[in-house]
Amino acid sequence: MANKFNSGDNRTRSSVSIFIVAGLCCFFYLLGAWQRSGFGKGDSIALEITKSGENCNILPNLNFETHHGGEAGTIDDSDSKVKVYKPCNPRYTDYTPCQDQRRAMTFPRDNMIYRERHCPPQEQKLHCLIPAPKGYVTPFPWPKSRDYVPYANAPYKSLTVEKAIQNWIQYEGNVFRFPGGGTQFPQGADKYIDQLASVLPIENGIVRTALDTGCGVASWGAYLWKRNVIAMSFAPRDSHEAQVQFALERGVPAVIGVLGTVKMPYPSRAFDMAHCSRCLIPWGANDGIYMKEVDRVLRPGGYWVLSGPPINWKTNYKAWQRPEEELQEEQRKIEEIAKLLCWEKKSEKGEIAIWQKRMDADSCRSAQENSGATFCKAEDPDDVWYKKMGQCITPYNNANRDEVPSADIKPFPERLYAVPPRITSGTVSGVSVEEYLEDNKKWKKHVNAYKKTNKIIDTGRYRNIMDMNAGLGGFAAALQSPKLWVMNVMPTIAEKNTLGVIYERGLVGIYHDWCEAFSTYPRTYDLIHANGVFSLYKNKCDFEDILLEMDRILRPEGAIIFRDEVDVLVKVKKIIGGMRWDSNLIDHEDGPLVPEKMLVAVKQYWVGNSTSAQ
Repeated sequence: MANKFNSGDNRTRSSVSIFIVAGLCCFFYLLGAWQRSGFGKGDSIALEITKSGENCNILPNLNFETHHGGEAGTIDDSDSKVKVYKPCNPRYTDYTPCQDQRRAMTFPRDNMIYRERHCPPQEQKLHCLIPAPKGYVTPFPWPKSRDYVPYANAPYKSLTVEKAIQNWIQYEGNVFRFPGGGTQFPQGADKYIDQLASVLPIENGIVRTALDTGCGVASWGAYLWKRNVIAMSFAPRDSHEAQVQFALERGVPAVIGVLGTVKMPYPSRAFDMAHCSRCLIPWGANDGIYMKEVDRVLRPGGYWVLSGPPINWKTNYKAWQRPEEELQEEQRKIEEIAKLLCWEKKSEKGEIAIWQKRMDADSCRSAQENSGATFCKAEDPDDVWYKKMGQCITPYNNANRDEVPSADIKPFPERLYAVPPRITSGTVSGVSVEEYLEDNKKWKKHVNAYKKTNKIIDTGRYRNIMDMNAGLGGFAAALQSPKLWVMNVMPTIAEKNTLGVIYERGLVGIYHDWCEAFSTYPRTYDLIHANGVFSLYKNKCDFEDILLEMDRILRPEGAIIFRDEVDVLVKVKKIIGGMRWDSNLIDHEDGPLVPEKMLVAVKQYWVGNSTSAQ
């Protein structure tokens, strides 16, 4: 690499540098032109990001030896061989490593254990690139993607037959159309949400974050978006074929997940609303263990919506083809557990029942104690990764029951930048109000720099965005736009657990360990942000495995922004040199002397072929 020139540098060397930069820009221009030629079916993101001319701000001229010295100068051996990763066999096109169907069938079916996360051991991990299906195309931009998905991207028609009368999905030529229907709302999600809004404060920003259990193709979450409510939707892997895949193709937040024996990967007191529309979860079973888990993630004052069986069983038991007595007992158990949890029933109309979790638990504390209820003790309610659900009720605030920080949450969008209650109350160790405010300033500055490098970030081209190490959610807050959403991932090994803060800001996220695969289908994110991820996981697991997982979940022509120490990024750049990515290192926005750098990468467009590996 050439040195970065100062005013006194030799003119000849300056001319060479300009020639190299111009040559690289021309290369990416030609690459984009080739992709537009018809051989590729993407939309030439590489061309847009690395366009020639004065906007070509990808800098190939970093000199690590001069600016950073030490071992950085010995890491990048340009003469050493780069490992080239071959495509996986086309049968892995929709491979989900930790929810693999074949592996799942080897586990017990009790309590949905077989549908929970079961990740392959190291020796069974694939070390190849997951191919896109032939004919794969760039998804439609939002809001068109809400209603239409290219057939080639998820070529599965079973739901069009199984759910034909319920208006989930219809096949029309080379696209799927989503009319917005659901099992409980065949007339459309909008009318259904209108019914809910007659009881719930959906329109005024009080309800911002929602959890949709057993989401189907996530039409409920898709139609909540225009009301400024963001829903985290989940459903099991292929209970109905490709339902979560369809949700993400539409541009709706969703993950593969199930209520089984393990706690949900979300913090306590996170959601303003939880929802089940005939989600087939046995809420009254096992002493209400699933309702107790919903109670853990529902903030005080939050709402639980249950529509479908057994609500209004007297009228519907014949249509549901279930015995009256069974449905009556099921609802009795639900009502009993809701009362135990201090949930107040606000409405029951037709097949929809709505409860509200009381803001103050003291009003029913004596009734809980008299009933013999067990409270969770001596444990962090946010410590949930692979932790078993327990038959206990999560206290409103594990630090001090008399404090209910959730009461101070502002309506959205005010809460996006208001100081979150967990910080003002001091429940997040090591994060002061001043540090929070400074973090917001920092990420506004970083995101402005990203937009100068990648000018299409906020144009609508990127809908599904992931922040692999979300911190306080500053990246997502700075990007906030109706055109996109951000999955804020909190690494389980992060020094500070701040995911609860992210939810208090009106954003959504999930816990995850990046030594394992993420709970999503391939090709479900348009842009991935990796801030300090590889420094965090240094000596924890192989960089190669993390990068292959990033490649799996990134769409063809999707982009990645790495932000890390320069020596770490050099190692990353060498690995991705064999992964069909185009990449370049960029100086920190404060200049070349800052050791932190950015590595911008674009995944090339390619689909499966006969020369695949494994």
